[in-house]
Amino acid sequence: MKKRKLGNSGLEVSEIGLGCMGMSFGYGTAIDKQAAISIIRKAYELGITFFDTAEIYGPFLNEEVVGEAIAPFRDQVVVATKFGFNYVDGQSTGLNSKPAYIRQRVEGSLKRLKVETIDLLYQHRIDPEVPIEEVASTVKDLIREGKVKYFGMSEAGVNNIRKAHAIQPVSALQSEYSLWWREPETKTFATLEELGIGFVPFSPLGKGFLTGKIDINTEFSKNDFRNGIPRFNEENRLANMALVELVKEIALQKSATPAQIALAWINAQKPWIVPIPGTTKIHRLEENVGSVHVTLTVDDLTKIQNALSAIEIVGHRYPESSEKMVDKN
Repeated sequence: MKKRKLGNSGLEVSEIGLGCMGMSFGYGTAIDKQAAISIIRKAYELGITFFDTAEIYGPFLNEEVVGEAIAPFRDQVVVATKFGFNYVDGQSTGLNSKPAYIRQRVEGSLKRLKVETIDLLYQHRIDPEVPIEEVASTVKDLIREGKVKYFGMSEAGVNNIRKAHAIQPVSALQSEYSLWWREPETKTFATLEELGIGFVPFSPLGKGFLTGKIDINTEFSKNDFRNGIPRFNEENRLANMALVELVKEIALQKSATPAQIALAWINAQKPWIVPIPGTTKIHRLEENVGSVHVTLTVDDLTKIQNALSAIEIVGHRYPESSEKMVDKN
């Protein structure tokens, strides 16, 4: 698999990564630990060198799984994790990016990941109670101390990105981006390109919707967070099937799967973008990796753009409680 550089910081990773969240959190019951480890190690065998986790995934369980899985090839991969949520008795109680708390959370992540240095450390969400300059300064100190290599931000707006970048260069912004959520193109891409910051899209498959395996009859388990997402209610799902049909049509023309088209489209947008699709199944992992062999021509991309412009995506991507944590500045 080819490598890509996330901006100008020197951070180089495989052209797609692996989002590990769903193995432990968000999409129903966590899968068996050994199964998760097998998927991560298979990803490495297939050429993936970029693994994404966070302390909140579980919470804490996902970092432990990732740490154990990557142990045999630690020096060959890049591991990203995140801080930014407050915990009481192991449960998140809101945001917290106070400097002393960041240090506490980083120490915990280092132990769970079984590493001496965190390759890429994201602020998971902007904390409105803590100036971003203080956050960036704290991470800068952690980099000087050798506990962190690169600084990232997640779901951050351009004003805070600029303020943070002036203190400690930001290597990557992680935000949602896919064929059915394209806001970053108008809100952050120009700033990222100007400052030399890479972009890491999460949910590049639209939380599974763009795979073509979800329809209005699909029922999610009770603890699947998609039950609370407006875009996934039955009425909106029906309306949004037009996008899935488009992706399926393109996939048929390119002898690919819908998931591969969705990922290939993202990688065709900018050379400094690295999506991190997640999965709990080996065959889906292999399918996603296969997307790097799908080439979309300029003509293909133009046709997709023209078709997308005629499709209205219905429903918001987040429930209200999560939307409040997205930085608008």
